[in-house]
Amino acid sequence: MKLLLDTHIFLWLNADDPKLTKKARKLIDEAQEVFVSSVVFLELAIKISRGDLTADLEELRTALYSNAFTILPITVEHACTTATLPWHHKDPFDRMQVAQAITEPLRLMTADHQLEPYSDLIIRV
Repeated sequence: MKLLLDTHIFLWLNADDPKLTKKARKLIDEAQEVFVSSVVFLELAIKISRGDLTADLEELRTALYSNAFTILPITVEHACTTATLPWHHKDPFDRMQVAQAITEPLRLMTADHQLEPYSDLIIRV
């Protein structure tokens, strides 16, 4: 299975947060390939700069590479897919990750129940 980690999952994994379940950790460990969208880092950068999140962006970037995760860039196809999505969720970062999961296709791991109606590619943990 190829996984795309949403922002919370990526943060919880790197913080060794107990909110990330054993089941989720096992899925990540057993995945054929694990992706992190570049939109995750855009979201983190914005939230850190606004003071909404306390995190070290450089440390997270280092974690991205040390875990050998694959960076998923945003493409025109991903952007166009967001236009076809129903408005179950209004967060543009989450919508982009859903569009990426559908376009590639990848299984999107998230804790956000609002993303489940989009696709059976969503794995809620």
